[in-house]
Amino acid sequence: MQPETATLPSDTHETDRHKFLISALNGTALYVLAYYVVWGVHQMAKVGLSQVYSLRGNWDPSRVVYTMVDSEWWPLAIIAVYGIGPLVCLLLGVVAFLWFWKRQRAHRGQLKLLLLWVAFHSCNAVFGAMLADTFTQSGFWYVPDWLFRMGNVVNALVGILFGLVQLAVGYFGSIAFLQAHDSRTVMRFSNRRFMVIFTLMVPWVAGGVFITLTKLPYFSLQESLHLMMMGLLVAPMALGCLNETFSDTVRRPLPTHVSWGLVGLAVLLAVAWRLALSPPVTFGYAG
Repeated sequence: MQPETATLPSDTHETDRHKFLISALNGTALYVLAYYVVWGVHQMAKVGLSQVYSLRGNWDPSRVVYTMVDSEWWPLAIIAVYGIGPLVCLLLGVVAFLWFWKRQRAHRGQLKLLLLWVAFHSCNAVFGAMLADTFTQSGFWYVPDWLFRMGNVVNALVGILFGLVQLAVGYFGSIAFLQAHDSRTVMRFSNRRFMVIFTLMVPWVAGGVFITLTKLPYFSLQESLHLMMMGLLVAPMALGCLNETFSDTVRRPLPTHVSWGLVGLAVLLAVAWRLALSPPVTFGYAG
């Protein structure tokens, strides 16, 4: 007599796939929200300090562009305005990660994953941005260039060093990323490859595409490189998640459902950012 084959396994696979799709959508919304928070803080700090130094420029949805000739700059202003954003982001990232690690990782809900994405985007705004800006010799690259004044070789080495730090943070951040998820289905080790694809790779790719589309035609090469540099976090983090057997989650996790409030908030924030900065906002002009 052949054993009975119920339809439960097929239904179970369908349910699991549905949960992964929901996790991908929620994760993408959190990725986008965290991105706008981090880079919003970055650019507001930069523009605020620029006004203190009476620097002139335009602030569009993608970047801050100065409309000054070289002779109008001085070393302190260059180091300050191009360094303040990464410095503020570094502090923001440390606060977000400590909040996650000490207060939220054992709790249910989406806040802990939002905090972790804020920490990762903050890391990218420092370490990834340094490497990206080294390629274009712009942005954060000006800080070591004017601090050390030792030429392109030293600047390139600084960029490579920062890139290596980003890789290390990504790999060792994998255990934190795993602890930021509640679903037993998502956390099951047998589903780890799906977990990496739907909760890590999809938010990075889909979130980056969404951000790009909402900033056209202002979207800049510099910002595209910054988004790509998140891969230096995501790729080693994916490897770390695949190698890590940790699969525990919180007690009584909440049912997996689409967080439409977070999705709507991410869309509203992106639209508000676009409307507020297009046409570009000018600053530093008298009168």
